[in-house]
Amino acid sequence: MEGTAAAEAQMPRQFEEEYRPDLIRRAFHAERSLLWQPKGAMKGAGIDYTTAKYYGRRHLARSGINIGKARLPKEKIPGGGMGRTLVVPNATKGRRAHPPKPYKTIIERINYKEKNKAIRSAIAATCDAKLAKARGHLFDCALPLVADNSFEGVKRVKDVVGVLEKMGLTQDLERARNGRKQRSGRARLRKGGYRQPSSVLIVYGKDSGLWRAARNIPGVNCADVKDLTIELLAPGGEAGRLTVWTQDALAALDKQGLYYA
Repeated sequence: MEGTAAAEAQMPRQFEEEYRPDLIRRAFHAERSLLWQPKGAMKGAGIDYTTAKYYGRRHLARSGINIGKARLPKEKIPGGGMGRTLVVPNATKGRRAHPPKPYKTIIERINYKEKNKAIRSAIAATCDAKLAKARGHLFDCALPLVADNSFEGVKRVKDVVGVLEKMGLTQDLERARNGRKQRSGRARLRKGGYRQPSSVLIVYGKDSGLWRAARNIPGVNCADVKDLTIELLAPGGEAGRLTVWTQDALAALDKQGLYYA
């Protein structure tokens, strides 16, 4: 809590997992695909809601032969005449040639054991300072970062920021605070219209007020050790997020054997 070494902690076996960037990225895409929504044209759009029809017989009424026009589906008008060309893709207000299909499979499946292995690999990557710096994190401390259990009882925002700054994470907090940028183009209408860099991830074993105190700090996420996901541990599919663990979180990983299939 004061930024000084108070004791030593035994790291659970999850931190000994092999680093698998391919598996982490696959699990990330599988998790993100659950947020996508099906899209597609209405069934019969441009085809079923018009009077246009193609008359193929040469001497049938409205067949359109010998008038110097292409024989395409045309709408019926009173008096036996023919109106606009419709239905075909090259016509105004015609159907789309290849519309998106609402029944397309967009969810990427992943095996349960494979997902857990990816989470364990992302957990182990939080100890690698090279991976953390490659993600753009700025810090003046050794990894992994472990806080005592009193950190879980912090209930004020300024106290959480003060503890993180004493750990040597001041530059990373400023990077996330100053890095919030508006999205360009149509993307500004989505996801709030802003892009927020990811900063510190705080993992606790028991929430005694820490989650409410840390939830509004720019770029900081706070999660229970039982609810870790690839998107929290490796935003964008890139492992090595700057993570602070509490002693209770490490104990839960060790005693309960979390994320082992």
